[in-house]
Amino acid sequence: MSLRRKARSVNKGGRRSLLTEEVEGRIIVAARTGIAIELAAEAAGISSATYRRWMARGRAEVTAREDGQSPSRDEDPYVELFEKVRTARAMAAARAMANVRRVADGGIVTKVTTRKFRDPETGQIVEEVTEDRTAPDWRADAWYLERQHRHHYGKDAAIAVEITGLDSGDTAQEERVDLGALAERLNQTLFAVQYPDPPELEDGSVVDAEVIDG
Repeated sequence: MSLRRKARSVNKGGRRSLLTEEVEGRIIVAARTGIAIELAAEAAGISSATYRRWMARGRAEVTAREDGQSPSRDEDPYVELFEKVRTARAMAAARAMANVRRVADGGIVTKVTTRKFRDPETGQIVEEVTEDRTAPDWRADAWYLERQHRHHYGKDAAIAVEITGLDSGDTAQEERVDLGALAERLNQTLFAVQYPDPPELEDGSVVDAEVIDG
């Protein structure tokens, strides 16, 4: 759909625009963190209404140029802001998604333990290094599915399961199951499997031990 940009009145009073290089820089830095629009505006010292207006002007000009209209050079600052913010927020989302995937896949080093002990057979000092790593966390995948595929996996979604009762013969009864309660039960079960009670330490004379948090 082709959109025509709105004609804008020329500022004849000589009032300087609030969109300075410093303000733009603050907005971009805030956008790279992925924070909310209102907070990005506050970080730049402007109102959220002003921020949204600038972004709307930039978006409208970009659309107009893509539709083949002649560029309006007065809108260049807003086009640059719009494109920089769009790129910054996309990169922030990609970085956050990568962190979610790391948590889902597990294997993140959380603690490194160096243990020195005397070998009972050789009498030599042996150094042993062990690493504690996170287990795969299905909740990170659930978080992703809930937000990207809300229709199927959102908090308000429900699943239908067939339950055959002893008194109902072969008649299957559909029951609506709350995904939140189901997820909580699954979480408790997986936690017990992933984090069992620690085993007893092996016999040996410990000479030195050092724990380094990752």
